[in-house]
Amino acid sequence: MSTSIARRIALAARPKGKPQSSDFRLEEMPIPAPGPGQVLLGVQYLSLDPYMRGRMDDRKSYVKPVQVGDAMPGENIARVLASNNPKYALGDVVTSQTGWVTHALSDGTGLRKLDPQQKPITTALGVLGMPGFTAYSGLLTIGKPKAGETVVVAAASGPVGSLVGQLAKIVGARAVGIAGGPEKCAYVKNELGFDAAIDHRAADMPAQLAAACPKGIDVYFENVGGAIWQGVLPLLNKFARVPVCGIIAHYNDEKASADEDRLPATMREILTRSLTLRGFINFEFADQIPQFYREVSAWIAEGRVKYREDIVDGLENAPTAFMGLLEGRNFGKLIVRVDSSAP
Repeated sequence: MSTSIARRIALAARPKGKPQSSDFRLEEMPIPAPGPGQVLLGVQYLSLDPYMRGRMDDRKSYVKPVQVGDAMPGENIARVLASNNPKYALGDVVTSQTGWVTHALSDGTGLRKLDPQQKPITTALGVLGMPGFTAYSGLLTIGKPKAGETVVVAAASGPVGSLVGQLAKIVGARAVGIAGGPEKCAYVKNELGFDAAIDHRAADMPAQLAAACPKGIDVYFENVGGAIWQGVLPLLNKFARVPVCGIIAHYNDEKASADEDRLPATMREILTRSLTLRGFINFEFADQIPQFYREVSAWIAEGRVKYREDIVDGLENAPTAFMGLLEGRNFGKLIVRVDSSAP
């Protein structure tokens, strides 16, 4: 990382369907100096997450869209390089929401101090960060799996889905994961301990899923939508619960196809089988965060929870990595190492 130049990746244009390289712009500027009450942050790691695609569109959502010309949003791990804020000292390591940048100023709002001895520190962006808490709060609060029930989750090798399945096993439920390709499926079953793993690319995916769920599905943690949802829907048991975390299969849709309106049939199934579908944003359950840190940290230490990280070097490579994320090319929690000297 340059000692005199700050860099950032800005939204250059709103995508039409799949994001393109031309939708991003790498910019350089002098490193800013902190004013009264401010700290200067040097970003070490940047988290890349599917929700960022929605922020690129100019549409109403739970947060405002990114404006063209502004830095792409995101959480990162940063070190305090200079401080005029008594709460933060030189060398403190924090998480911040300063986006796709190498340097940023902050007044301390929203910063969270990390233990620099935490190894690896990157878990604060994954299994012990937003994705992990999303899995924990959504599954246990909305899904409420019971011992002996069947829990299914798509994107099962990713940072959210992988923890969903492991939490299901911890409470005594069966865990069935859906992932893309033999390597990811083998990881889900053999390394993470799911009871079954189904390749969503298989032509007979719905039949394989039905065979893996002979007693139906009691909880489906929705990360993907699309064809996977259509394969899951007929297998949902009466009173099944569906935490809706994301629908990544549709994030690049420009408009719905008029000849594929499945909503009436879906609503009929919701009605006749007394299904519960609830969308959620993890911060709705913020009061659970201390318990989440305590329990998941302990399960990691005990070897009951495992995780995988996919780290890409260089802020300039974030757009390509992000576009790959939307197509499932990452394997594990996707993180950009912004500072080459970061531990």
